[in-house]
Amino acid sequence: MSKLRLTAIALLIVLIASFTVLLSLGSEIYQEKPPIPTAFSDVGGQVIFSQNDIEQGQLVWRSMGGHQLGSIWGHGSYVAPDWTADWLHKEAQAWLNITAQQTLQQDFADLSLQEQAKLEQALRDDMRHNTVIQNADGTTQVTLSNTRIDAIKAVSRHYLALFGDDPELSGLREQYAMKEGTVPDLGRREQLNAFLFWGAWAAITERPGEKYTYTNNWPFDPQLGNTPTSNNIVWSILSIVTLIGGVGALLWHHASGKHESLPKPAEQDPLFMTKPTASQKAVGKYFVTAVGLFLLQILLGGITAHYAVEGQNFYGLPLSEILPYSVTRTWHTQLAVFWIATAWLGTGLYIAPALSGHEPKFQRLGVNVLWVALVIVVLGSMAGEWIGVQQYFSLDMNFLFGHQGYEYIDLGRVWQVLLLAGLLIWLALVTAAIRPALKVRDDMRAVVWVLYASCVAIGLFYGAGLFMGKHTNLAIAEYWRWWVVHLWVEGFFETFATSVIALMLVRLGLIRGRSANSAVLFTTVIFLTGGLIGTLHHLYFTGAPTPVIAWGAIFSALEVVPLAIIGFEAMETFRLRKASPWMHRYHWSIMFFVATAFWNLVGAGMLGFLINPPISLYFIQGLNTTATHGHAAFMGVYGMLGMGLMLFCLRGITGRMQWNDKLLKGAFWSLNLGLAAMVFMSLLPVGLTQFFAVIDHGYWYARSPAVIHSATVENLVWMRMFGDIIFSFGALFMGAFLIDLIKKTLGNKPQAIGEVLPTPTR
Repeated sequence: MSKLRLTAIALLIVLIASFTVLLSLGSEIYQEKPPIPTAFSDVGGQVIFSQNDIEQGQLVWRSMGGHQLGSIWGHGSYVAPDWTADWLHKEAQAWLNITAQQTLQQDFADLSLQEQAKLEQALRDDMRHNTVIQNADGTTQVTLSNTRIDAIKAVSRHYLALFGDDPELSGLREQYAMKEGTVPDLGRREQLNAFLFWGAWAAITERPGEKYTYTNNWPFDPQLGNTPTSNNIVWSILSIVTLIGGVGALLWHHASGKHESLPKPAEQDPLFMTKPTASQKAVGKYFVTAVGLFLLQILLGGITAHYAVEGQNFYGLPLSEILPYSVTRTWHTQLAVFWIATAWLGTGLYIAPALSGHEPKFQRLGVNVLWVALVIVVLGSMAGEWIGVQQYFSLDMNFLFGHQGYEYIDLGRVWQVLLLAGLLIWLALVTAAIRPALKVRDDMRAVVWVLYASCVAIGLFYGAGLFMGKHTNLAIAEYWRWWVVHLWVEGFFETFATSVIALMLVRLGLIRGRSANSAVLFTTVIFLTGGLIGTLHHLYFTGAPTPVIAWGAIFSALEVVPLAIIGFEAMETFRLRKASPWMHRYHWSIMFFVATAFWNLVGAGMLGFLINPPISLYFIQGLNTTATHGHAAFMGVYGMLGMGLMLFCLRGITGRMQWNDKLLKGAFWSLNLGLAAMVFMSLLPVGLTQFFAVIDHGYWYARSPAVIHSATVENLVWMRMFGDIIFSFGALFMGAFLIDLIKKTLGNKPQAIGEVLPTPTR
């Protein structure tokens, strides 16, 4: 049996085994999720919060922006508190003061250390004890002590005022980047309190028969007994050992493998004489749209970042009345997915006919219709999110057309379904165009099939988000959300990109088809070995059972392993830019591929592993260390790759046209230097400052205004301006390049075939 066939079998085994593990653990999450009792009541049976209150409160939370305004269980935005940690801390302080006054007639702070320790133990005994009772009629009930109910009422009064427009808390709302009257309706605010309390209850209540909570003792708060579990520590150590072993094995394999010499490049560009088809020309608008959305995303990112120092204003302008933080951050994160996906979908529509040499009937019409549909979904979902956050929708209408509240899946359910329909149309168009290539038996057959399989996965796996219903338990919602965010974006798009780049280089005659086949299949096996099950590292503290920690720790470490040899790939790709004189046409496309390799190592690898081990994530989940990894990996890897793919396709569409390489040079270096400055001058230092605060005082403190609005952190936020400005110039250069390209196209002034194009400046 050939090595290629063995690798293909290994890939199939990896897919079957990985999805078996994911689905099995998903079943455990369903069975062991934090329960939503029928009622929380006092010792006399009077209901404090009902199941309906909690479920409706979850819809209220989603309508106000959900993850985009503070976080729950560490997932969400970074300026407002983590509501779970904040509620727990405030409830604990209220409980201690109430008890101190009742028993010793003093404030808790005035007690001796021995008296404080005694009350803190009583606090832990009261709050951590699981009192869920299953009644004979199938209902469940949790009985709360009178002291705890008094503490809950104190916290509830604070939150009712905070999410309204109480003038006494206007300063705090500004520090949290909340608009006045975030939830104007008192009834909705009371329901919101029920949901926020439930999230805090799950984080402090021990699982039946265990000494750790439903969220595995997260958030860190020693006063409440929330400290790292043995699972967090042991599996973190084993994940590091796994990483070292995996890197060693992969480097050994790379060093011992046979490396075929590169083929001699053709004297003329193999693609230069090929005329683009009608549908390929129509794809050009996708790339223009992608860059337009990219520019809008950067503008919104600047506004969102500024809210960290001036929570309700933009340089004195009361912008939050029109565009509150929860809206600008929603659009900023959502547009990142939209513009990168648009560039990649355009690449798929371009590359399919290029591979098969087949232009299906009505393909151009399909490409144009799909573009219109995508524009409608983008604009419609953004409008719906704004209306939802402004609280103009009913809760049911908000779910359908407004803001779903889950980060990266914020768009309302109707828009979500329409986007899935658009992806299925895209898959149908790619299938129609690529079908003849799937039947060809040559050296590239395996890569073509991997490419097509990734297209199928891209088209279908976004649908995982539809498993989250209107009232789905948050633990289950997080499980399916990460199927979309991690598997769809980080898994199958990565496989798609690997295949496309290999096919591009083979078509240019720069690498051998047989080598590309082996490399793509092997890389896909290695990447998906860790990448699929590695999804679980997002679920350590989201109400999932402890086996998730073991599986997630080991396999998220394996995610980093392929990145250890990314430098070899980068250098090999970099050298190809001079393989032949005509390669200067693809110089900046290849440079963006090199940048992708660099940020894969730094952003996805180093900064990703910073937050991957359970013991690490236990302390820094939801701090700016997450934003550090997010920016460096999402823009550095997927954004740079989107730019490279776009330039390659545009070269095929405008093959005879002279490009303005100075603008591309400016775009490349500004985007990369700006991103580096943004990450290392601001985001990472802020995250590390918060890391120290967590260790010293508890997680709640690191997310409080005392840290977020300290002089040190605010100065670091201002430092981000340098990176933001440089990065923005890069996007403007790319926009100017496209405008110049459009002008030349409309002016119909292509250069003659064979005319020597100038070598780009480097």
